[in-house]
Amino acid sequence: MLNRRDWIATAAAAATAEAQDRDQIRVIDPHVHVWTHDRRYPFAQETRKPPEEDATAEMLLELMRQNNVSNTVIIQVIHYRWDNSYLRDVLKKYPDKFRGVARVNPEDPAAPDALSKLVQEDGFSGVRLSPNDSAAGDWIKGPLMPPLWKRCRDLKVPMTILAPATRMPDIAALCEKFPDLTVVIDHMADCPIDRPDLDRALRIDATA
Repeated sequence: MLNRRDWIATAAAAATAEAQDRDQIRVIDPHVHVWTHDRRYPFAQETRKPPEEDATAEMLLELMRQNNVSNTVIIQVIHYRWDNSYLRDVLKKYPDKFRGVARVNPEDPAAPDALSKLVQEDGFSGVRLSPNDSAAGDWIKGPLMPPLWKRCRDLKVPMTILAPATRMPDIAALCEKFPDLTVVIDHMADCPIDRPDLDRALRIDATA
């Protein structure tokens, strides 16, 4: 039977061990954007309303420090379109802190080779495609997709999709062609909470 002194010592040791376990837990943020108002990294001409303030990698690192986040996955922001230069340089500067997901032009036949360079030379760990629900996004059903998805599979990096729930049948068809490719559906396909029919379609297609 423990006496009071032994009980206090045991309780203190347990509390210390619990605190150490807590400190050893790795917190990873899986989806953040960064950008900078730097002439070396101009925003794309298609950017209608560029952000007014910076959101640099250094600002992100400080937020990570404040919130005990050990690592972050940075998704290439739309403001740069297909120019991954800023994120590429961030990854090279902070390789122990960040992983990056690039963007490529899905309507460019050279997109698979561009992806290979981004992964093998520039240190990216994935790619993101963003087909909208209008005819302008029908490239997701076109002949350029299988080569790009195949290259993604061969490089063993995830395919990240930002698309509305109405595009999930098209995504499911590609998933069926490449069942061993990891596919991430961003933002739950922006499925409206008042559209349970789309929610059901998302769950069915995502597991097809």
